[in-house]
Amino acid sequence: MDNRIDVERARDETPGCRDLVHLNNAGCSLPPRGVVDTMTDYLRDEASLGGYEVQRDRAEQIEATYTSLASLIGARPSEIALADNATRAWDMVFYGMRFTPGDRILTCQSEYGSNAIAYLQQARRFGVETTAIGNDLSGQIDLDRLEKELGDDRVKLVSMTHIPTQGGLINPAAAVGALAESAGVPFLLDACQSVGQLNLDVRELRCDVLTGTGRKYLRGPRGTGFLYVREDAMDTFEPAVLDNGSAVWTSPTAYEMNPDARRYETWEKNYAAVVGLGAAVDYALALGMDAIETRVLALGDLLRRTLADVEGVRVHDLGQSRCGIVSFTVDRVASDDVRCALADNGVNVSVSKSTSSQWDLPSRGLTSVVRASVHYYNTESEIEHVGSLVDGLR
Repeated sequence: MDNRIDVERARDETPGCRDLVHLNNAGCSLPPRGVVDTMTDYLRDEASLGGYEVQRDRAEQIEATYTSLASLIGARPSEIALADNATRAWDMVFYGMRFTPGDRILTCQSEYGSNAIAYLQQARRFGVETTAIGNDLSGQIDLDRLEKELGDDRVKLVSMTHIPTQGGLINPAAAVGALAESAGVPFLLDACQSVGQLNLDVRELRCDVLTGTGRKYLRGPRGTGFLYVREDAMDTFEPAVLDNGSAVWTSPTAYEMNPDARRYETWEKNYAAVVGLGAAVDYALALGMDAIETRVLALGDLLRRTLADVEGVRVHDLGQSRCGIVSFTVDRVASDDVRCALADNGVNVSVSKSTSSQWDLPSRGLTSVVRASVHYYNTESEIEHVGSLVDGLR
């Protein structure tokens, strides 16, 4: 097991680790104490001095969040926009695209429910066709099939979830990006589950757009998300909405959009959450994303092996590469009952249902799976304990 992270220190700096085994990091990670302190300090200043005044006084701290996010994913600060959550960041780009009847969107079979609903809505509005590229034998997106479909000049967008909500699959995003780039088709990557878990570089991924959230593997506050748009792709994706934060009203009949990615923002923000997000990113950068990825993936593999050794347990993760999310079922025990039983013993997991993955779980004969998602502050002994608890459910 990788030992580049001081796990005991990370646990000491994470109050929640004292009282529970948190394996719901794909839902919300436990924030480190520094993130909580950063946010509460900002809120106290707002209460004492006024919100606008603190925003002005803390301008450098707020700006630093953009710089930190850019460093995290290999971007420029001018290519970063902030949002209330990853879905809104994704919406600002997707709903700004100009589709016409017959245009095609290519996505993956493991696509996330919110994104799929957006595709279906655009199909109703504009006659857009969406094709979910099937899986190869490993269970990841079939790159050969994708390349063939990209030969159709009606394809206007490749949009894909990097890591699905319902399992440990890591889709080969860099290979998808290379195919889309070669075909001259924009590539929108939903990195909600991979940001903070994997070491990402947008140049290597060759994505035009990447969206992420603060609350999951970044260990930031809820109600935070961000958007990367490559500088030379900004005119491809007109923002879905504009306001005084994204554009300037230059005359009674004219406006000008911001020249950088902040054209995708809205004016009002929860600035305590913004600086909390910045603190969370800085915490991850200080540990090192290579070290985080190595430990998270190793713990995920350990949990996968531990559960697979329990009689009556089936692990359902797909793909050539797998992450810290582990999906499983227990014979003759409903997924919600597994979650409740583990919660009664101080273990947090979640349940992924077909309503979030209609193109994936039903095709595998599944209506739901238990989702256990590790982070670097989890321990090997915790994973052994969870295996024993699951064994006792049969």
